[in-house]
Amino acid sequence: MSLSLDTKPSVIVFDVFGTLVKIGKKNHPYKTLLKYLKQQGRAPQSNDARYIMSVDADFTQLALKWGMQIPEDILEALVFDLNEELKTIELFSDSLSTLEQLRCEGYRLALCSNLATPYGKVVGTMLPELDAYAWSYEVGTTKPDPSIYQYLIDELDCHASEVLFIGDTPSADMHGPIEFGMSARLINRKKGQTFADILGGILPKVEV
Repeated sequence: MSLSLDTKPSVIVFDVFGTLVKIGKKNHPYKTLLKYLKQQGRAPQSNDARYIMSVDADFTQLALKWGMQIPEDILEALVFDLNEELKTIELFSDSLSTLEQLRCEGYRLALCSNLATPYGKVVGTMLPELDAYAWSYEVGTTKPDPSIYQYLIDELDCHASEVLFIGDTPSADMHGPIEFGMSARLINRKKGQTFADILGGILPKVEV
C-alpha cells in the first residue's frame, strides 16, 4: 500500500522480531515443549503457537493448562535453552537511531508483537520507552486478530487512519493492519532492507 506525504501518519507502529530485533541462535524451547507433550500423549493443536503467545505463562503453567506435568530435568533443559536463546537477542543496527529520529520528528511510536512473555521482557529492556505496547501475551490474542489492533488504537487514543504499521510478516503486519484501516509497509531484513529503504519515500526526513 502506497502512502503519500498528504496522508503522512502521526503514529508509527513496529513489529518486533524480524523488524527491530533478531535472535542470533534459535533453540526453539517452546517447540521442544510441544514435542515432549506429544510424546506423552497430548495431541498437537493447530492453535498451539498462538495460544503460547496469548497467555502470560511459563513452561510449567502451560503444561498444566493442557493437563500435563513436566519432570524437573525436562523443565531445567527447557529453561536453559530459553535463557540461552534470550541472550542472543540483538537489535538491528538501525533500530535505535530510527526510533530516535522519528521521535525527534514528532511521531508517536508503539510496538505490536506476537511473542511469548520472556521475549517481551527482554525486548522491553533493549528499547526506549514508547507511547504504547500491544504484547500478544498481555492482550490475550495475536495478530492478525483485529482485537489486538483495536487494543493498540485504544491505548493510543487515535484513529486507525493515523497509523503506519511496519513489520516483516504479510498477514500480521500488512494485510491485518490494512484491513483494520491502517497503512502498512513490510521490511525484509533477510534481503538486507533497512528502515531507510522502507521510510525514505514516505518520511524523507528520516536518516538512519
